[in-house]
Amino acid sequence: MKKVYVVLVLWLSLWQLSAHAQTISGIIRDQAAQPLIGATVALRGQTAGTTTDVDGHYTLNVKPGAVTVIASYIGYQTIQKDTTLAEGQNLALDFTLNALGNLNEVVVLGSRGRPRSQMNTPVPVDVVDLKKIAQSGPQVTLNQILNYVAPSFNASIQTISDGTDHIDPASLRGLGPDQVLVLINGKRRHTTSLININGSFGKGSVGTDLNAIPTAAIKRIEILRDGASAQYGSDAIAGVINIILDDQVNKLSANVTTGGYDSRHTEAGKTFDGGQVQANLNYGLPLGKKGGFVNMAGSYDQRAYTNRMREFTGTIFTDYNDPSLATVPGSPTGKDITDAELAKRGLNRSDFNSRVGQSANRGGSLFFNSSVPVGDSAEVYAFGGLNYRHGESAAFYRVPSQLTQTNATVYPNGFLPIIATDNHDQSIAAGIRGHLGAWKVDLSNTFGQNTLDFHTINTLNASQQTASATSFTDGGYVFKQNTTNLDLSRYYNHILSGLNLAFGAEHRYENYQIIAGEPASYTNYGNALNVGTDATGKAILVPNPQGNVSTLFAANGSALAGGAQGFPGFSPDNAVNASRTSVAAYGDAEINFTKQFLIDGALRFENYSDFGSTLNWKVASRYKFSDYFVLRGAASTGFRAPSLQQRYFSATSTIFSNGQFVESGTFRNDSRIAELLGIPKLKQETSHNYSLGFTSNVGDFKLTVDGYLIDINNRIIYTGQFTGNSSSTASTQDQEIANILRLANATTARFFANAIDTRTRGIDAVLTYSHRIATGSLRADLSGTFAKTDLRGNVHTSALLAGKESTYFDDASRIYLESAVPQTKVNLSLNYGINKWNFFARGVYFGKVTEATNVVSAQDVYHGKVVTDVSASYRVVKNLNLTVGANNLFDIYPDNTSAANQSSGRFLWSRTAQQFGFNGRFLFTRLSLDF
Repeated sequence: MKKVYVVLVLWLSLWQLSAHAQTISGIIRDQAAQPLIGATVALRGQTAGTTTDVDGHYTLNVKPGAVTVIASYIGYQTIQKDTTLAEGQNLALDFTLNALGNLNEVVVLGSRGRPRSQMNTPVPVDVVDLKKIAQSGPQVTLNQILNYVAPSFNASIQTISDGTDHIDPASLRGLGPDQVLVLINGKRRHTTSLININGSFGKGSVGTDLNAIPTAAIKRIEILRDGASAQYGSDAIAGVINIILDDQVNKLSANVTTGGYDSRHTEAGKTFDGGQVQANLNYGLPLGKKGGFVNMAGSYDQRAYTNRMREFTGTIFTDYNDPSLATVPGSPTGKDITDAELAKRGLNRSDFNSRVGQSANRGGSLFFNSSVPVGDSAEVYAFGGLNYRHGESAAFYRVPSQLTQTNATVYPNGFLPIIATDNHDQSIAAGIRGHLGAWKVDLSNTFGQNTLDFHTINTLNASQQTASATSFTDGGYVFKQNTTNLDLSRYYNHILSGLNLAFGAEHRYENYQIIAGEPASYTNYGNALNVGTDATGKAILVPNPQGNVSTLFAANGSALAGGAQGFPGFSPDNAVNASRTSVAAYGDAEINFTKQFLIDGALRFENYSDFGSTLNWKVASRYKFSDYFVLRGAASTGFRAPSLQQRYFSATSTIFSNGQFVESGTFRNDSRIAELLGIPKLKQETSHNYSLGFTSNVGDFKLTVDGYLIDINNRIIYTGQFTGNSSSTASTQDQEIANILRLANATTARFFANAIDTRTRGIDAVLTYSHRIATGSLRADLSGTFAKTDLRGNVHTSALLAGKESTYFDDASRIYLESAVPQTKVNLSLNYGINKWNFFARGVYFGKVTEATNVVSAQDVYHGKVVTDVSASYRVVKNLNLTVGANNLFDIYPDNTSAANQSSGRFLWSRTAQQFGFNGRFLFTRLSLDF
């Protein structure tokens, strides 16, 4: 009886609680009235939350009082609704979520006024919904995702380019990687410590390592395609990329993508190579009861190398490599005996291949984004992260016939040097923003650092002969940047149709270091000083790495090379620790004369401690003729301060130039050799930007078209190769240059210089169509960019270099500038979702490019090609989604190089003119979970 009484009391209690419970329930749909399965519904400031079922239904139990209900779904706009529930009340609350990535999405970049839709901005801004794209697209790194999504964006994976193999150069509108500014949550992102110096687009520039930011941490990306130096400062000549970090809470998102290349040109003996795995995790927690949050994201990435070289056809062995010929009169002579020697040793030509393809990489990232309200009108925020990647790429194979670079005792069959990098990236930003009266105030500090350490393995220092180690620590780079910002803005609602005023100040500190490697990585132990003669008249030689006399020779009589083969280390002469500061102040006014007519003006003053001051302006305007047509345009000046890397970098590296290996030294502009050649001190690049375009919104169709012209003056280039002359008949100047080069283990010299003026003209167009078909929804996006960069006027040379303009700015540099990346890109994407299925197809046309070489007859032009991506996704259960697909479905490759550019079989496809790479078809599988 007692048990029955207890059960009855419990039942009555539960009945009473349920009778007085409050619930909010409803349906979450998309704009086509289709239910969204697995959408998240949560209460702001509370841990309560749920997801929708297969019919899009949800139910929330809530406490009585005022609440804010937030509905969200990956790839759709988040909506929140405020409501109040009385005790015991049940409320029906439905949501309709609009798909993101369309031209009506609200953006904040490009204006310090109120956010507005893309169709109403005075300058063109692309919005990339990374979460949605990451579900369907084959690409997993940020550079490659943007390369296939945003036509004005270019990035390509390099090969045999030293550190550039591990940090892909990226650009907007065909301009340099250092002419686009990257922001995270609106705050300046630091650049990498690497400067690109080896046979790649962006030669001589320093970019931002976008791949250091895990895609799992990103909510969306805004790409401003217009000059913005007057608004955001140095580097924003081509535009600005703003990465907005995720802020979702009470939701765990995870995905794993795995795949590899299944191509007809995989490395001999393999059917599948370049395997990749990426694992992502994202989770957010609410902080407090006023909307605070912390969102955390992590990723792990691993990719194997690829090799698209088939067979080395050059000389591998000469008669110097046959010891039996050493005693034969008149031998050896350098005769090619490759075929006979291969047969004798039981080897094939492919055993001497270099590794021509993507580098191997593995590493991980951890990022966070957070905000905590303080009081009723302010919040403290912080975000940042860590990234580490270990990369391994190959240099050129050192074959036995290269007597000065190899040692037959250590490596009887030569060796393939491996360049290993350890890339550490870290950043932290913190600030407070809120209201002081009617003013919005934002005070922040952002710190970032990139460290790149080099090691050469499977190598030797030939000048140490058999005593040489086979791996070396080569030193590396460090770049630090600290930026402090104060921003204020105020909106006057009753002045005309609205006036927004903004002003602020910035202080930035930068530091660049080159760290020397171990002595054996850079030293030539065959050098000696001639300190006089003995009684017999014989020279007295004292071993000294700084000496100008060679004492160690290969069998053919040539001096043995010093330093690590493949990547010589940085010497104490290269080591540097340089800093600078800059201070800036800006003002910005956005005036809405009417609801249709807007003018935005900005003015920015900036002073650098190392080169001086600059003042820049911008005016942008928009006129809304109707809801269907908007005309917009802008004019501005811009600047880019020379980077510390360009001012202070010096090193010797092995490059492949015009079919030959060359040990090339890079020298600072304050060096003795620069003085001998009349290379001037670096100064800022300046620009004039003009754009004019329109937007149109007619039903399911949305269109934007924008033309632009960008003139850049005093553009910094990385010069061609200057040589000296050590013969007794040469000039004193040439003899001194030759001696300086020899001490640097180099045969040529290169510099950074303000050498040219350029003009870039182009047009960008974006057309979007969304429509309901049958029981599903179709979205189609067609976008394209057509850009052309040309040299304006003559090359700016000093009087000492008169007549050497073709060396100062050589053909290869001109082609890198004008046509080594596609001037035309067109993207057509189709996305169709129906029930639990989603189908994705994309075709990207990469326009023609030109081989960057000084040999005019070898400047091959490679035709444009279309690369096709496809995928199919299926929601297995409520929280689990499976995607399978392919990048480059039809296994398309660029045109083959001509014989003049194949370098004895090394490069069947160009390494200097990159359209979309040459790895072939990539197959992938992705598993995504949301809880």
